[in-house]
Amino acid sequence: MLKEIKYILFIFLIFLFLFFIGRYYFSENYKKKSYRSLNNINEKINIYAEKLPILESDTENIIEYIDQSKEKKKKKFNFWKLISSDE
Repeated sequence: MLKEIKYILFIFLIFLFLFFIGRYYFSENYKKKSYRSLNNINEKINIYAEKLPILESDTENIIEYIDQSKEKKKKKFNFWKLISSDE
């Protein structure tokens, strides 16, 4: 009997906890606070972005192109021949 009362009390406390959490997060006061904090974050980001220095590009002419002739013969390897050879 005592065990069932304990389980009912636990279930009641869990539902009570979930009820108060839902009531808090869906309240108008919480929505206003969250909206204000998002606006403050956006304002801070914009202020910080204005202060950032713009760096000049130093990556021009970095890549060197090498002309290779296409006439070179490439040795074709056959996988099974490589395994069977004892070299």
